[in-house]
Amino acid sequence: MLSPAESTSREIAQRHRRYVLTPWAAQAGLDTPVIVRGSGVHLYDADGTRYVDLSSGLVAANLGHGHPTVLGAMHEQIDRICFAPPSWFNDARAELAEAIVALAPWADEGGRVFFTTGGSQANEDAVKFARAITGRHKVLTAYRSFHGSSPGAAALTGENRRWVSESGTPAGVVRFWAPFPYRSPFDTTDPADETRRALAHLRATVAAEDPGRIAAILMEPVVGSNGVIVYPDGYLAGVRRLCDETGILLVFDEVMTGFGRLGAAFGGERYGVVPDALTFAKGVTSAYAPLGGVVLRERYARAFDDVPLPGGHTYSGHPVAMSAGLGALRAYREEDAFDRALALEPSLRAKLNDLRDRHAIVGDVRGAGAFFALEFVSDHASRAPLVAWQGAGMGVMATFYAGLRKRGAYAFGRYNVVCIAPPLLTSEAELDEALVAVEGAIQDVESALRG
Repeated sequence: MLSPAESTSREIAQRHRRYVLTPWAAQAGLDTPVIVRGSGVHLYDADGTRYVDLSSGLVAANLGHGHPTVLGAMHEQIDRICFAPPSWFNDARAELAEAIVALAPWADEGGRVFFTTGGSQANEDAVKFARAITGRHKVLTAYRSFHGSSPGAAALTGENRRWVSESGTPAGVVRFWAPFPYRSPFDTTDPADETRRALAHLRATVAAEDPGRIAAILMEPVVGSNGVIVYPDGYLAGVRRLCDETGILLVFDEVMTGFGRLGAAFGGERYGVVPDALTFAKGVTSAYAPLGGVVLRERYARAFDDVPLPGGHTYSGHPVAMSAGLGALRAYREEDAFDRALALEPSLRAKLNDLRDRHAIVGDVRGAGAFFALEFVSDHASRAPLVAWQGAGMGVMATFYAGLRKRGAYAFGRYNVVCIAPPLLTSEAELDEALVAVEGAIQDVESALRG
């Protein structure tokens, strides 16, 4: 096998196109950098070009790239053991589970963790557990949601990436509209009214489906890849009250929002709402190893003390992933990473608002912590999306991403929304460097629109 140094970027790209299927993309004509190294907030391609990682990969590498604490923990584990049967006990599993429960919002009650290899599995297993615990079958999820791409998780998803899996969608998944202040599904421009109407709609949906048949409401505390939508005040608390009244379990999908992304350990903590279970992935290892899981508060975990847990995976609690998680949690603590993400919020908001104010095609800025989005529109007044949501391609937004790349930056986005979610340890100077690239890319789009 040739090392990156022994192969040109072009040769590696040709091999990649020939043998690898790239996710969520038409394969013909793909032309992206060949990434071979990372350090801090930067990625490097095979030719040595440096890119500022403005989206922490896929909102996952919360500590940036190559953090020595995480790498050291992984190396130490590799020298001891790299696999242990998930049905046996393991020291690293116990230690990481204890540490995650200590971060969860049930400090007095406690809880237990079931490990998976990623977010899709975690969401599927959370729903399976909720059904087993309640004896109910239905699950409610929001239309603007993404809970994974495996068949079961796609069935739970509310946006267009579920469509290809719908022929096999299991019965019992019901969707509802959640609030979105910038593009209200409830025909209002007032956030308080948005919350009131959204909760009334959810209550009506629950009533129509019979609350006695609904096991769980699964939702992201802040919508992730479908636009980084922060719910208006009172909405999450209202959902919590509804679940308490009906015996429905509230499950937060914290795959993107967990481990400091919002300036707190989990999104529920940021907004003062305690779920009955939460799912995690991505940031638990800062994406250094595949890992996800479900955390059940203790009152529900006890349901499996006398009956078998209905789930299991070969790589549940993989020791190397466990060590990556332990190293990441240690680094978060030693670097005050969650507080640093919270401290980054005012600066991110101000600088992105400045871009919006100076460019008519930037219609909205929204987010929390180190998790923001820019929504691109035709103009501020009409709010018409610059690229149709759930359209056939990127359209003129392809110019934006090409502009980022040529200026040494990377960001993740979908359709007319670009996710600005840098590593939690990003400095103001690094953020400023990246936003210069963002503004240049915006100007490229404006030039393209002028023809």
